[in-house]
Amino acid sequence: MCRLLCVKSENPVSMEYHLTQFAEVARNSPEDQSHGWGCAWFESGTWRLYHNIAPIWEDSFHRFSASCYFIAHARSAFRNEGIAVENNMPFFDGSKVFAFNGELLGVRIRESGRIGAEKVFNFINRFDVGDTFSAIETGCAKLVQKSRYTRAMNMIVASGENAWVHTLFNENADYFQLHEKREESSYVVCSSPYENDSGWQPIVNKSIFRLP
Repeated sequence: MCRLLCVKSENPVSMEYHLTQFAEVARNSPEDQSHGWGCAWFESGTWRLYHNIAPIWEDSFHRFSASCYFIAHARSAFRNEGIAVENNMPFFDGSKVFAFNGELLGVRIRESGRIGAEKVFNFINRFDVGDTFSAIETGCAKLVQKSRYTRAMNMIVASGENAWVHTLFNENADYFQLHEKREESSYVVCSSPYENDSGWQPIVNKSIFRLP
């Protein structure tokens, strides 16, 4: 049950600042988020990715320049399995990046992927024929139908122009509910509000939306 961050802004903002805040969110999480982390940022018309198997709060963020658009993910491996840097999100399929937080039990699908989150991403991509919103809506609905129980299924799917957020949880709202902060020229989605930072609002459960 991982931690998610997405920042989209009209003007470049400090990745170092946001990643530092996000690292504290992960460090202070009631679930262990020490199984590595990753981020993706959109630069010069393409996605750049960085992954590290170390806990995010042990890394340095000086290497990251200001950006208008980036996603980060801190990993809490299911049952402490599959702890390897290649399993760290965001995943990238050549056009979209994907970050996931949740747990589905008894999933009855056949899909490729090293871990459950990658299988979810590949399954949703089956339905993407040019309308990512509909693909997320259809794919997630089918995953719920084909699962014995869905604890939570939060995700961020981002292309070069658009980022979509899907949120669903059936328990533990204090942990699984995503939060947003809207400012004049930027929009931030995070698993929890930044420490000592005002202006955050909870995102309504069972919603899908495109970031402004």
